[in-house]
Amino acid sequence: MPTQDILVTAPLPPFLYEPLKAGYRCHDHHLASHKPGLLAAEGARVRGLVQGGGTVTPTELLDQLPGLEIISVFGVGYDGVPVEYCRQRGIRVGHTPDVLTDDVADVAVGLVLMTGRGFAKADRFVRAGAWERGGFELTTRLGGRKAGILGLGRIGKAIAERLAAMGMRIAYTGRRPQPGVTWRYVADLESLAADSDFLIVACPGGAATRHLVNAGVLAALGAKGTIVNIARGSIIDEAALVRALESGTIKAAGLDVFENEPHVPRALLSMDNVVLLPHVGSGTHETRKAMGDLCLANLDAHFAGRPLPALIPELR
Repeated sequence: MPTQDILVTAPLPPFLYEPLKAGYRCHDHHLASHKPGLLAAEGARVRGLVQGGGTVTPTELLDQLPGLEIISVFGVGYDGVPVEYCRQRGIRVGHTPDVLTDDVADVAVGLVLMTGRGFAKADRFVRAGAWERGGFELTTRLGGRKAGILGLGRIGKAIAERLAAMGMRIAYTGRRPQPGVTWRYVADLESLAADSDFLIVACPGGAATRHLVNAGVLAALGAKGTIVNIARGSIIDEAALVRALESGTIKAAGLDVFENEPHVPRALLSMDNVVLLPHVGSGTHETRKAMGDLCLANLDAHFAGRPLPALIPELR
């Protein structure tokens, strides 16, 4: 018989929600028709909270959960969690790193191929019957091109390894040089952009990186350059990106994430030099199931008095 009360603040897939409901008393805040009433009736009993990777959890909500002990995030990103608030209250925060690294890295490589070699545009060319009237335009050889990676964490490293295997030259930037890494470190983002054919965004989201890729970075990337984002939409100033694409300041863009998902700026929808994906970085059956298992394992470990399998770094 479930004994712990859990607040659920995001839609969850059945392979996570069903075992969650089997082991815990779940209160679905996401679907509640009267959220204040739900919190008034159940908030004092709630000891755990499950949210999505892109969910924003305000401190005002957490203030109404005086017994909260753990937040388990169904996702590797936790920029929607008020981490300092959780530190002060002693709330543990778990997430699901590692299990989605390869899938997200594959999408980044796919976007490099689709933008650099024009595969998405070529597909439309064939479907429109244009091939019968002439050949497709020449595109860009990727071997020997420079890929600059913003954020060389687990996913950034996996992207770098894949692109290096394709013959691309790798450089990266971040808060500090990575130990044991042979790729070239560039301390300044604008300098990295200026020296890159492809600038790939793979750093965490959140307030610290909001609009880190701004008009100045895009201008440094220049008319030869393509921006690829598989991290968080907030990292790129989307209005500046639209202007850079419209004016020819940069060559192209490959985007799996957006500032206001699922809403995509209308201007991007009509651009032939932009590849748009619906945030599918971790979108495989295998990875989402592994994420669900780890999200649940974090909760189970906490209530069993064990260390969390994946506590966020800031709270270790």
